Amino acid sequence: MKYLLLIYHDEQAFLALSEEQRQSMYKEYRQFREEIVATGNFIAGSQLNPTATAKSVRVRNGKPLTIDGPFAETKEQLGGYFLVETETTEQALRLASRIPSAKTGTVEVRALT
Repeated sequence: MKYLLLIYHDEQAFLALSEEQRQSMYKEYRQFREEIVATGNFIAGSQLNPTATAKSVRVRNGKPLTIDGPFAETKEQLGGYFLVETETTEQALRLASRIPSAKTGTVEVRALT
Protein backbone atom coordinates (compact mmCIF):
# COMPACT_ATOMS: atom_id res chain seq x y z
CA MET A 1 0.00 0.00 0.00
CA LYS A 2 1.17 3.55 -0.70
CA TYR A 3 1.42 6.14 2.06
CA LEU A 4 2.11 9.85 2.00
CA LEU A 5 4.30 10.94 4.90
CA LEU A 6 3.61 14.67 5.31
CA ILE A 7 6.33 16.45 7.24
CA TYR A 8 5.21 19.42 9.36
CA HIS A 9 7.58 21.61 11.30
CA ASP A 10 7.91 25.13 12.66
CA GLU A 11 9.30 26.90 9.61
CA GLN A 12 10.63 29.86 11.60
CA ALA A 13 12.51 27.57 13.99
CA PHE A 14 14.00 25.72 11.02
CA LEU A 15 15.10 28.99 9.39
CA ALA A 16 16.69 30.04 12.70
CA LEU A 17 19.00 26.98 12.72
CA SER A 18 22.65 27.61 12.04
CA GLU A 19 24.02 26.42 8.71
CA GLU A 20 25.89 23.66 10.55
CA GLN A 21 22.67 22.47 12.23
CA ARG A 22 20.78 22.56 8.93
CA GLN A 23 23.51 20.58 7.16
CA SER A 24 23.46 18.00 9.97
CA MET A 25 19.71 17.58 9.50
CA TYR A 26 20.09 17.32 5.72
CA LYS A 27 22.69 14.59 6.26
CA GLU A 28 20.17 12.65 8.36
CA TYR A 29 17.59 13.08 5.60
CA ARG A 30 20.03 11.83 2.94
CA GLN A 31 20.80 8.76 5.06
CA PHE A 32 17.10 8.07 5.62
CA ARG A 33 16.35 8.43 1.91
CA GLU A 34 19.23 6.14 0.92
CA GLU A 35 17.96 3.50 3.34
CA ILE A 36 14.36 3.56 2.09
CA VAL A 37 15.55 3.53 -1.52
CA ALA A 38 17.66 0.46 -0.73
CA THR A 39 14.73 -1.32 0.94
CA GLY A 40 12.39 -0.54 -1.96
CA ASN A 41 10.02 1.59 0.13
CA PHE A 42 10.84 4.92 -1.55
CA ILE A 43 8.64 6.18 -4.38
CA ALA A 44 9.16 9.96 -4.22
CA GLY A 45 9.91 12.77 -1.81
CA SER A 46 10.98 16.38 -1.64
CA GLN A 47 11.50 19.38 0.55
CA LEU A 48 9.12 22.24 -0.17
CA ASN A 49 10.03 25.89 -0.59
CA PRO A 50 9.10 28.20 2.32
CA THR A 51 5.44 29.11 2.82
CA ALA A 52 6.24 32.70 1.77
CA THR A 53 6.56 31.36 -1.80
CA ALA A 54 3.24 29.46 -1.68
CA LYS A 55 -0.03 30.37 -3.36
CA SER A 56 -3.48 29.07 -2.48
CA VAL A 57 -6.43 28.87 -4.84
CA ARG A 58 -10.11 28.97 -3.92
CA VAL A 59 -13.05 28.90 -6.29
CA ARG A 60 -16.16 30.72 -5.09
CA ASN A 61 -19.23 31.22 -7.25
CA GLY A 62 -17.27 29.82 -10.17
CA LYS A 63 -14.50 32.42 -9.87
CA PRO A 64 -10.96 31.47 -8.88
CA LEU A 65 -9.21 33.54 -6.24
CA THR A 66 -5.46 33.18 -5.77
CA ILE A 67 -3.93 34.34 -2.50
CA ASP A 68 -0.38 34.37 -1.16
CA GLY A 69 0.73 31.76 1.32
CA PRO A 70 -0.93 28.74 2.84
CA PHE A 71 -4.65 28.86 3.52
CA ALA A 72 -4.62 27.98 7.21
CA GLU A 73 -2.73 29.63 10.05
CA THR A 74 -0.92 26.87 11.93
CA LYS A 75 1.96 26.50 14.36
CA GLU A 76 3.61 23.99 12.02
CA GLN A 77 3.89 24.25 8.26
CA LEU A 78 4.10 21.55 5.61
CA GLY A 79 7.81 21.37 4.82
CA GLY A 80 8.09 18.26 2.67
CA TYR A 81 6.92 14.75 2.05
CA PHE A 82 7.85 11.18 1.25
CA LEU A 83 5.68 8.88 -0.81
CA VAL A 84 6.43 5.32 0.29
CA GLU A 85 5.14 1.84 -0.29
CA THR A 86 4.90 -0.64 2.57
CA GLU A 87 3.02 -3.84 3.28
CA THR A 88 1.39 -2.54 6.48
CA THR A 89 0.39 0.69 8.17
CA GLU A 90 2.73 -0.21 11.01
CA GLN A 91 5.69 -0.25 8.60
CA ALA A 92 4.68 3.20 7.30
CA LEU A 93 4.45 4.48 10.87
CA ARG A 94 7.92 3.10 11.65
CA LEU A 95 9.33 4.87 8.58
CA ALA A 96 7.61 8.11 9.61
CA SER A 97 9.16 7.89 13.08
CA ARG A 98 12.63 7.80 11.48
CA ILE A 99 12.18 11.07 9.57
CA PRO A 100 14.52 13.63 11.18
CA SER A 101 11.81 16.32 11.53
CA ALA A 102 9.69 13.95 13.63
CA LYS A 103 12.03 14.84 16.51
CA THR A 104 10.78 18.43 16.62
CA GLY A 105 7.67 18.47 14.42
CA THR A 106 4.96 16.10 13.23
CA VAL A 107 4.78 13.55 10.44
CA GLU A 108 1.25 12.80 9.25
CA VAL A 109 0.79 9.36 7.70
CA ARG A 110 -1.98 9.07 5.12
CA ALA A 111 -2.82 6.04 2.98
CA LEU A 112 -3.53 6.64 -0.70
CA THR A 113 -6.72 5.18 -2.09
